[in-house]
Amino acid sequence: MCGFVGCVWDAAQGQEQVNETFKQMTNVITHRGPDDAGFFQDDYVQFGFRRLSIIDVESGHQPLSYENEKYWIIFNGEIYNYIELRAELAEEGYTFETKSDTETIVALFAARGKDAVKRLRGMFAFIIWDKEKREAFGARDPFGIKPFFYKEQDGRLLAASEKKSLLMAEADHDLNETALQHYLTFQYVPEPFSMHEDIQKLLPGHCFTKKPGQPLAIETYWQASFSPVQQSRDEAMTAIQDVLRDSVGVHMRSDVPVGSFLSGGIDSSAIVSIAKDFHSDILTFSVGFDHEGFSEVDVARETAEVLGVKNIFHMITPEEYMNELPRIIWHMDDPLADPAAIPLYFVAREARKHVKVVLSGEGADELFGGYNIYREPQSLQPFNYIPVTFKKLLRKLAAVLPEGMRGKSFIERGCTPLEERYIGNAKMFTEEEKKRLLQSYDASQAYQTMTKPLYDAIQGYPDVNRMQYIDIHTWLRGDILLKADKMTMAHSLELRVPFLDKEVFKVASTLDPSLKITGGTTKAILREAMRDIVPSHVLDRKKLGFPVPIRHWLKNEMYDWAKNLIQVSGTEKYLNKAVVLELLENHRIGKGDYSRKIWTVLMFMLWHQIYVERVYDFEAEMLGNQQAMSV
Repeated sequence: MCGFVGCVWDAAQGQEQVNETFKQMTNVITHRGPDDAGFFQDDYVQFGFRRLSIIDVESGHQPLSYENEKYWIIFNGEIYNYIELRAELAEEGYTFETKSDTETIVALFAARGKDAVKRLRGMFAFIIWDKEKREAFGARDPFGIKPFFYKEQDGRLLAASEKKSLLMAEADHDLNETALQHYLTFQYVPEPFSMHEDIQKLLPGHCFTKKPGQPLAIETYWQASFSPVQQSRDEAMTAIQDVLRDSVGVHMRSDVPVGSFLSGGIDSSAIVSIAKDFHSDILTFSVGFDHEGFSEVDVARETAEVLGVKNIFHMITPEEYMNELPRIIWHMDDPLADPAAIPLYFVAREARKHVKVVLSGEGADELFGGYNIYREPQSLQPFNYIPVTFKKLLRKLAAVLPEGMRGKSFIERGCTPLEERYIGNAKMFTEEEKKRLLQSYDASQAYQTMTKPLYDAIQGYPDVNRMQYIDIHTWLRGDILLKADKMTMAHSLELRVPFLDKEVFKVASTLDPSLKITGGTTKAILREAMRDIVPSHVLDRKKLGFPVPIRHWLKNEMYDWAKNLIQVSGTEKYLNKAVVLELLENHRIGKGDYSRKIWTVLMFMLWHQIYVERVYDFEAEMLGNQQAMSV
């Protein structure tokens, strides 16, 4: 696990030494790899690397070369089937000097070319440089567990595990107003955008080739698809049990102790329940808030007690939440308005005191139908029998009904096509609201520009599968995995997600929606498969996740802080502050719950202070700490 920075020049440079700027671009992400650093340079490329030692401590140094330095690789992630792949390649005559998964990747590339990426089971972002062909090949894992930022300009490619490295290469970077407009809809910057105009993200399941002086050639090597098959409940449950046990087993391969996050839900409880069969003394970690209804610590501790594993927990105060916010947003690279990111930061901090690797339950909801919104197609099924013309009339009638009137929302949703009402798990500001909020609103960049291509690709899918597909391609990579990677790496902690495994997805993709959503229950078949594995008290609990009491805090403990941030923020070029202040005041006096909308704006304003106004200088702090450590 690590972080990298790579550069492919547009022509031969002939430099003999890595320059100081490139070293700083690498060292600013020391938190991703505090154990080791490495650099490589030739006439056409420059690689920098920071490493967190997990497996093969002595021989995992990068950049790593292969075949007498014909190939050089920088790699962030873990390959869980590398032992099997290495054995296969050894039978074909390929030799190895290390036991690392890094060398396995580059050997597989030497044997299979770009098709090698299709054989990898794990989380990864990497670049391989072929010195003979003078060609770079890079790829990102299918789900986007590991990040990959890049900038292409005048034939030169810059790439990195974190955007802050690329921002150090040049002084000026324009804010991407299209990304801001989408952020206000989704609460995150949807890929491939970033909040800077000149920097993008390589999409999950994509790879590229790059020759010096030529444009980047990007192609898709994997994409999610659902193919439900006829199977009994018993067959489905057995398949789920077998594949999860296999996935957790390979995800626990490590030369250092592995722990696990543990909330009150079925996802993390399932991971821990299976993991303890491999390591009975596994440590678990939980966080909560000392506010009624906003903590699952008690449930997590009960689960740990039933399973016979130790649980370490931390209660977060409003004060430390606010104190750490700027640093958290700096680690994020782009603004993220999901309040659950902050609890993840604190639970990662606690875990890192004891372990270097943790398991977590991300991805179970997207693969097995865990979000309550996935029940909507079932509840709206009667509208399928109403003619389209009559539904249009009902929709117009519902529009004139008073807000909050019983049945109004139900009719409107039932008479609105899925493509128009569902854009993923978060929808903050409507297009009309954004027109008021933004100083420059671009009607050509409505949210449909992000969702329509996805819906076009899945025509004919059942509605539940369509919703899952949308979330896998938006919410999962833009929110869930973004905060998972950045909040754990902030503490040099490796996060592994056994649900987001290609083999697990193969099983999940064959499940009929009726097995996932039935009897008013989400993840029904997963719950049944885990019934004799997971403690009974968590099986049918309502999903809570990482709840954060910002609704209450913005009326009390955080009100003054929020109002001051709005007033002093230098974002008036982009936002109408009067609209934001009105939202805050209406929330405070109880006219409505506008906490999530307010939070979305506040996180952008805080991000702007960090990355544009430079109110904080965490880069200097990180580089100073790294220099002190080296001395």
